[in-house]
Amino acid sequence: MLELKDLHKTFNPDTVNEKVALDGINLHLLPGDFVTVIGGNGAGKSTMLNAIAGTWFVDSGNIIIDGQDVTKLAEYKRASFLGRVFQDPMTGTAAGMQIEENLALAQRRGKIRGLRIGITSAERDEYREKLKILELGLEDRLTAKVGLLSGGQRQALTLLMATLKKPKILLLDEHTAALDPKTAAKVLEATERIVQKDQLTTVMITHNMKDAIAHGNRLIMMHEGHIIYDVKGEEKKGLHVKDLLAKFEEVSGGEFANDRMMLN
Repeated sequence: MLELKDLHKTFNPDTVNEKVALDGINLHLLPGDFVTVIGGNGAGKSTMLNAIAGTWFVDSGNIIIDGQDVTKLAEYKRASFLGRVFQDPMTGTAAGMQIEENLALAQRRGKIRGLRIGITSAERDEYREKLKILELGLEDRLTAKVGLLSGGQRQALTLLMATLKKPKILLLDEHTAALDPKTAAKVLEATERIVQKDQLTTVMITHNMKDAIAHGNRLIMMHEGHIIYDVKGEEKKGLHVKDLLAKFEEVSGGEFANDRMMLN
């Protein structure tokens, strides 16, 4: 479903601010793979996600999604087959519109949208059923303005909108980082239910090592633009945070220095 072939990306080349963000990344995901990505600041996690999304082009290498080379495809053209949830709960929804209106916009993504107004009763029934999977009671608040929702409710709604039309790949960019621990856990539970229900190929960046171990069938660790550790299946299930720290020190030759991740 996703192939990254020898990706390279350098910001501000040939200047004092030169930063090699991706240094020969290779990754191959099968349909239905749920991969969690961890690493310190500047490891290349978000750069890799942005490269997949087309937010910026890579310097060299190839990005292939479901057999199609999208390396030179513009971001807006990739949006029709990618779902994405950002770190900021305020991103991805229209605050001044109702819950059902936001869902209708997501459902009509990629279609020609005219001036005809209206959400059918069949669509409302569908939205209620879809919202139930979040277990937040939003199915009874279809006409509520999204701006009145809490950060966690809004992020969960964004997640549902990103997956309403089954994307080829779901990209989660630290989508629980701005939430309190209890709310983050609820959103992660909803994420797991949605991903499993539709067997979505998913890439989730997280700063929480425990979450990286607990969710998904595969875990990769990045450091200085490289994938330095890739584990899946039963081996992943048996991991502990201390194992990840030990592996980082073994491969990188130094201690893991990221206060935000260590505190989690």
